[in-house]
Amino acid sequence: MHQYADDIQVNVCTTVDDAASAVNRFAMCLADIEAWLRASRLRLNLTKTQVMWLGSSQQLAKLDITHVRVLSSCLRVQDAARDLGVVINSQLSLSAHVAAVCRSGYYQLRQLRPAVRSLSEDASKIYVQAFVSCRLDYCNSLFFSISDGLMSRLQSVENATARLQVTGTRRCARTT
Repeated sequence: MHQYADDIQVNVCTTVDDAASAVNRFAMCLADIEAWLRASRLRLNLTKTQVMWLGSSQQLAKLDITHVRVLSSCLRVQDAARDLGVVINSQLSLSAHVAAVCRSGYYQLRQLRPAVRSLSEDASKIYVQAFVSCRLDYCNSLFFSISDGLMSRLQSVENATARLQVTGTRRCARTT
């Protein structure tokens, strides 16, 4: 079990053949956590509880457990989950996280484009850093050994960010 503030992670290691037993151990562990929370007048929020299998694509293909009964609910096994701002998928490939960062970066660039055109160079750099670059920088140590394809997707957001800053600076220079 790992705990961070109000976030609790329970990990159960198992083989594919012993997956049903692992699900039972997991359910018992969550029942204990729920009892511990109840004793402290807290509640386990099952709507925010996620279950995910981690492993290679070959091992995950052998699993046929798609739902896990936990306390009074039946939870569907997820392919990806967010953990402290990082999207983790079942194969730990970071492809889901890179997709989320790119989606968010491009969205912010579209929102900033009109504003950057009317701002000074320094102000546009601050806006771009606050809304786009920080997303690329968050947990960037995880990108150390990602594939070239994923890295190029992140680089394209960085390039679009640089183009926006240059375009905004040129427009400001022409108007002054």
